[in-house]
Amino acid sequence: MRLDDFNAHDATALRDTLRPCLDVDRWIDAIASARPVAHLEDLGAASRSVLPLTSAEIQQALAHHPRIGERADGASAEATFSRHEQSGVDPDSDVARRIGAGNVAYEQRFGRVFLIRAAGRSPQEILAELNRRLDNTPAAEERETGEQLCEIGLLRLTSLLEPAPAASARTSS
Repeated sequence: MRLDDFNAHDATALRDTLRPCLDVDRWIDAIASARPVAHLEDLGAASRSVLPLTSAEIQQALAHHPRIGERADGASAEATFSRHEQSGVDPDSDVARRIGAGNVAYEQRFGRVFLIRAAGRSPQEILAELNRRLDNTPAAEERETGEQLCEIGLLRLTSLLEPAPAASARTSS
């Protein structure tokens, strides 16, 4: 979708487009309210404006995310996004096994799946972040999880949008 189309999109249809990016009503409202946007970068401030996410919002959003290192099943937009985002994690590697063990420790400590923006990170970076975040307090971890969710939502949204084509330089003959 081009940015012009995003700006002109019907509000109901836009909500349906945004929900797979991040299933948090306040985030969807913030992104929709930011229109019209001139540049993709303008959406970052709108995405961060909802922070901190509430515990209920985090739980709702996490329902659409598999564990790091596990492949999402199905044909939903969320599953497709997740498979693409986690494509750099080889499920048969030693690092993936260590991430799996870290996932278990994380879930025992915080009562939810570990979530991180995996896109653009190596498996070793993901593992290092998982290990670091295991030392967070529950409040700090909830804040960081909300931030990661907003980063993922924004990344997913920008992947759907194409910048408007640059105006062609006019030449006179």
